Amino acid sequence: MVSPLSSIYHSYLRIYAITAKEIKQLSRDRITFAMVIMIPLIQLLLFGYAINTDVRAIPVAIVDQSDSAAGRWIVEAVKVTQVVEVKQYLTTAEQAQAAIRRGDIKAALILPPTLTEKLAHNETIGQWIVDGSDTMIAGAIKQLKNLSLNDIVPEQTNSSSRFEVSLFYNPEQRSAVNIVPGLIAVILTMTMVLFTSSAIVRERERGNLELLITTPIKPLELMIGKILPYIVIGLIQMTIILGLGHLIFAVPINGSISHLLLGTLLFITASLTLGLIISTIAQTQLQAMQMTIFILLPTILLSGFITPLEAMPTTAKWIAEALPGTHFMRVIRAIVLKGATLGELYKDMLWLVGFTLVGLWVAAKRFNKRLD
Repeated sequence: MVSPLSSIYHSYLRIYAITAKEIKQLSRDRITFAMVIMIPLIQLLLFGYAINTDVRAIPVAIVDQSDSAAGRWIVEAVKVTQVVEVKQYLTTAEQAQAAIRRGDIKAALILPPTLTEKLAHNETIGQWIVDGSDTMIAGAIKQLKNLSLNDIVPEQTNSSSRFEVSLFYNPEQRSAVNIVPGLIAVILTMTMVLFTSSAIVRERERGNLELLITTPIKPLELMIGKILPYIVIGLIQMTIILGLGHLIFAVPINGSISHLLLGTLLFITASLTLGLIISTIAQTQLQAMQMTIFILLPTILLSGFITPLEAMPTTAKWIAEALPGTHFMRVIRAIVLKGATLGELYKDMLWLVGFTLVGLWVAAKRFNKRLD
């Protein structure tokens, strides 16, 4: 008869053996081990360093129609707040609105020709026109509405004049208007990258790669054939999100549907090629999923989905600009909310095209029609 102590001892040995095996297996799986270290490190850096709700250096334009010393003093006073950073000096309000629609600036300060008279009578001296689609940026600009003019204009020591603030594209400041278009970028990144990141790995694990080895198919042909079925899936997902967002949350669709479809198509192909690159690196579907999460976290946190890029430090902005999600976030919000055209968004569109072409080339180069 086996004693209880002996049974516990042998159970301990079996548990120890399994634990030791798992540790050795994990140590040999370099990608998984790297993810164990990198995922919490990246999250710590993103949340502690890059994510900041204190918006500063918002890109704005100045339309000073007064051409007066008072106007120049007011502009300098606005700069001193460090809330905004003057990027452009324009001559008309129409030019400022076009720049906001393109995404070149987030707001514009318009000072009228009668600025001096308005100061003398303590009237509203100017107007901020703001891209209201981003509620955090709109809130930061609204803080300047009550900017005190005392000691700003020398001859107006007791001025009570203020600025008007006009919010474009989302005057009610509803968060759903900003979130729903951005959600398209996040969901497409998650699904498209995940689908294709396991594509080659799945063929290897199921033994189908042996069949591909015996065929005359070229690596680039294989890459293109892998992504084509998922393009339709991505367009269906975009239609569901935007359609329900329009019906349930009254999210406006101000832009052209054809421009919306083309912009989404370019982002889908860019995301799919990113997944293909991952699939040529990962050895198992678990590794592919881990690497997808590694890509998804910066896309959610750095693309402008949660906090605007203007609130991030310079290094985080560089990383954000390398992600397809950041460019598509600007494209989808500009088309859906502002009615922008693809011609106005050509920089982001060209970047998505370039990323897709380079990504396909890299994936094809990395893929070898060998079992190992």
